Amino acid sequence: MITFLRALFLIVIASMLAVTTWASLHTPIFSIPRDVFTHPWFIATLFDAYWAFIAFYVWVAWKEQSAAARVGWFVAIIALGNIAMAVYMLRELFAVPAGGPLDPVFTRRNPGGILLPVLLGVAGVGVYLLA
Repeated sequence: MITFLRALFLIVIASMLAVTTWASLHTPIFSIPRDVFTHPWFIATLFDAYWAFIAFYVWVAWKEQSAAARVGWFVAIIALGNIAMAVYMLRELFAVPAGGPLDPVFTRRNPGGILLPVLLGVAGVGVYLLA
């Protein structure tokens, strides 16, 4: 199962990087036409995505024991969405042996390293500022 999940989240991160790169090369994020930006389904999709990001973050906040890591992961997840979520999952999945049990991935609490979430958070905010 761990090997499957590693492959799944590698596909998630690769596809999200590919599609966001493709989209940004075609249209800057702040150039979304008003008709699209105000469309009810666009708004509903954003609500759906961001509530999912927040739900995932609640689990991350439980796992990470330092306030700095929690803040860093919050910024990273809100700014980068599934990219940050896939990075988090890959970090967790590669911390256990491929043939080992899955329990530690979901139940092990981390001391709360801040380097990775801060780097991702800065990158996410930077992307929006450059857009």
